[in-house]
Amino acid sequence: MRKHNGMRPQDVVVLLKISTLATTPWQGKDLAAALFISPAEISDALRRCQYARLLHPDGRTVHQRALLTFLFYGLPFVFPAHPGGIVQGTPTAHSAVPAVQGEGSRLPYVWPNPDGKDALQGLAVEPLYPSLPQVAAHDAACHELFALVDVLRLGEQPQRQAARLLLRERLLAT
Repeated sequence: MRKHNGMRPQDVVVLLKISTLATTPWQGKDLAAALFISPAEISDALRRCQYARLLHPDGRTVHQRALLTFLFYGLPFVFPAHPGGIVQGTPTAHSAVPAVQGEGSRLPYVWPNPDGKDALQGLAVEPLYPSLPQVAAHDAACHELFALVDVLRLGEQPQRQAARLLLRERLLAT
């Protein structure tokens, strides 16, 4: 077995995608196509997630409670985000999920992507994985989950709490 060198951002992306599939059968190549990630990277991500006990021993089912614990308490420290300059891009965080919008007017947060169909101007946020703007354009459920994760990475306490509730609702409902 290969040495485990820790989680990578695409591991979280893969786990969230699997979570949207519920009981739908899937193969690694399906995940690769849907996430614009190479099949080899998918295979490595699945192996790391299983080693970290975020996937059940069957290697196909996400351990939702463990994933939520990691997202809530680990992800903001392991994969933090800091807004950058103003760019054109795909909405994320509170800009993509109005239910976590806080008080006061803030510039939108966006993943840099000037060619996106829903592109708007806002503060740049580095996505967990470079293909997220492409995935978001094709998969609204994943876009919402990725945006909620970005709230955890960047938001203030009230927004993070709202995102936790929504993530718990989405991930434990499956």
